[in-house]
Amino acid sequence: MKYLYERVSYLRGLADGLQISEDTKEGKLLIQIVDVLEEFADAVNELAEVHDELDEYVECIDEDLADVEEEVFDDLYDDDYDDYDEEEEFIEVECPHCEHTVFVEEEVLEDEDADIICPNCHEPIYLDFEDEDDDEDDDEEDS
Repeated sequence: MKYLYERVSYLRGLADGLQISEDTKEGKLLIQIVDVLEEFADAVNELAEVHDELDEYVECIDEDLADVEEEVFDDLYDDDYDDYDEEEEFIEVECPHCEHTVFVEEEVLEDEDADIICPNCHEPIYLDFEDEDDDEDDDEEDS
């Protein structure tokens, strides 16, 4: 901001050197313009100071927030990934009622007591594994 003050001082010195007086209309105008420019330089300087203060304040808040996030969420995220099984596989099943495709975990399919409910039409989906076994047997016999 020092640069703005230097430029305004230069213009004021130029006006004095050219002996521009406030006696003429043009002289009054030029001197008022230089005064307004100096006020602008003051305002910009003040805004820069406030900006720097706010920037420091935001950095402090960001650091505090990072500390809070670490305290609150660090344990939460660590526990979530321990239970995640990368080997989980899903089987694609078509709902016989609405023909919506549903993905079901293999573990659920292995449990005969588990109910599979279509998330689209909310009707139960009953799977008949015997038909699939028969189809596989037929395919093997054709070979």
